[in-house]
Order: sequence, then C-alpha cells, then structure tokens
Amino acid sequence: MDEYIASVNEPHQAMLQNLRRAIKAAAPEAVETISYNMPAFRINGKILVYFAAHTHHIGFYPADTSVFGMFQEQLKKYHTSKGTIQFPISGKLPAGLIKKIVKVRAENIKRKKAI
Repeated sequence: MDEYIASVNEPHQAMLQNLRRAIKAAAPEAVETISYNMPAFRINGKILVYFAAHTHHIGFYPADTSVFGMFQEQLKKYHTSKGTIQFPISGKLPAGLIKKIVKVRAENIKRKKAI
C-alpha cells in the first residue's frame, strides 16, 4: 500500500493517506492488502473496502452495494455508480462518512462469520 500511495502525485497522495487513516480508525483490526491492483483492507479474510486514485477523483469501493442505500442521503453530493463512490480531488475527503461506511461493512463481515 505504501508503494501504491507513493506512486501517485499530490494532492492524490494526501487524500489517499487521509482515507487510509480513516479506514484504520474505523476498523483497526483490518489488514492492509493489494487486490485487483488497488489498496484494500480485509477482515476475516474478506474484503472490507478498496480505494484507488483516478485523474480527477479518489474511488472508494465499499465491496457491498447495500451501504449505498443506507447512506443514500449523505452520498447525494458525490458521484456514485454500482460499486463506487467518487470523492473529487478538488474537495475535502468526508472522513466521518467514510468511517461510518467502514464500521457498517466491518460489522456485516463479522456478523456473517458468526452465523
């Protein structure tokens, strides 16, 4: 993950580091990895979230489309598609929203393992 982040230019690097910190804060037990050539975090061997730098945005991939419905109102100001949320480079990263999404994803993964 360090290599991936170092390979992109500013302001992408700073946003990726902030995103990484928000994910770690919300799910400290998550393990960093690279999957599909993107930084990702895993819990119990399952992908928690992915993220990636793009020309004009940071792509955030929650790996579960149910979160889009849960956070529909908060996501209105961002471009979303089937599995991604795009945070524009020109804007501020919504760390609070990211943490909420990560916590929900982490709980869903843990709950499925317990079943």
